[in-house]
Amino acid sequence: MLTAVVGVNWGDEGKGRMIDLLSAGYDIVARYQGGNNAGHTVVNDFGKFVLNLIPCGIFREGIINVLGIGMVIDLEHLRDEIEGLRARGISITPENLKISEKAIICLPYHRRLDVLEEDRLGSGAQGSTRRGIAPVYSDKYHRKALRVGDVLRRDTLREKLETVAGFKDLLFSGYGEAPVSIPDTLDWLCRCGDFLAPFIENTETLLESAAASGAKIMLEAQLGTLRDIDFGIYPYTTSSTTLAAFGPIGAGIPGRRLDRVIGVVKAYSSSVGGGPFTSKWHGEEAERFRELSGEYGAATGRPRSVGPFDCVASRFGVKMQGADTLALTKFDILSHLEKIPVCVAYDVNGRRVEDFPTGDDLDAAKPIFEYLPGFSTDISKCRRADDLPRAAIDYIKFIESSVGARIEYVSVGPHRDEFLVIE
Repeated sequence: MLTAVVGVNWGDEGKGRMIDLLSAGYDIVARYQGGNNAGHTVVNDFGKFVLNLIPCGIFREGIINVLGIGMVIDLEHLRDEIEGLRARGISITPENLKISEKAIICLPYHRRLDVLEEDRLGSGAQGSTRRGIAPVYSDKYHRKALRVGDVLRRDTLREKLETVAGFKDLLFSGYGEAPVSIPDTLDWLCRCGDFLAPFIENTETLLESAAASGAKIMLEAQLGTLRDIDFGIYPYTTSSTTLAAFGPIGAGIPGRRLDRVIGVVKAYSSSVGGGPFTSKWHGEEAERFRELSGEYGAATGRPRSVGPFDCVASRFGVKMQGADTLALTKFDILSHLEKIPVCVAYDVNGRRVEDFPTGDDLDAAKPIFEYLPGFSTDISKCRRADDLPRAAIDYIKFIESSVGARIEYVSVGPHRDEFLVIE
């Protein structure tokens, strides 16, 4: 079985929490895109963790975790993440963590370029995390990048580095900056490569063999539909494909088809980074809700924008992801509201719009809200659908009807046991 767990909205939906929960019974969890520009927060028996690169199956004994071919990997960050998890008692070995030799390396000069460009844009910056993601994906498609497996081949590494760095020096000169230091970058590659070498292999062969033998494989996405490079709120997107359809390709088994797609969506809306966010709250209302819900970026600590559930964006996200079922997270956060606003449509220059717009129409969109009865009850102790108050069930049904997908899992807290399944 091949299952993808993906974000329906802007990202930050709680995918890490759901992957940690649902990966029980799976054999492999594989990340298929992105880098260390987002964080997956996991709370379990070991404590609270924020993972940037390592798949969220790492906490489950017997699961193999794969960093797939579609990823861009900052080797230093990955090394530090491994060491940090080990220091907290998490076992990480070449048996339970494997890195695709074909994944792309995010180098120090990619980070440097990211910072320079965001600083150049100033108030027009696109919300980058300044971790080098756009520059390194650009180099991948320019065919001017290094692959993880290159660090194992020291006899050709310097020559390859000089070739790709010469291309970047043209950009650095445009910024009036010094060129790439070959000795420093080569030293960085060798130091990080020495540490990570035992984890690097041809993971496509591993995954294909596992799939052929009937193993259960979970594909882990980063960010969400609206940050997809093609279908998202361009240019305020990430630089990779966040959709489930890309999952088998980015993991390294392009000939395999998905059997199931689980879309993750919050009971309200949140977003970190730039770009349109139609249902956004402002001012004191937003600040109160942000503090209550703890909405700060897992990777950067930046305050997230927050607002009511957006049916227009979520319906689009469900469709683009091809989600079979949904996991609704942070439902307990709505417990205090006497009435719950939901964005059911957009007003675009006087027109009511229920299909997600793009470009200037999206920029001009204003939210149209409806209000549902609140349940004003702490639901964090609920473990069965029958335990939920009537108003909470009605809210779930309203969301299902609005986005066109069934909600199967409901998270009512961050811990593994704080969820319920709706049959």
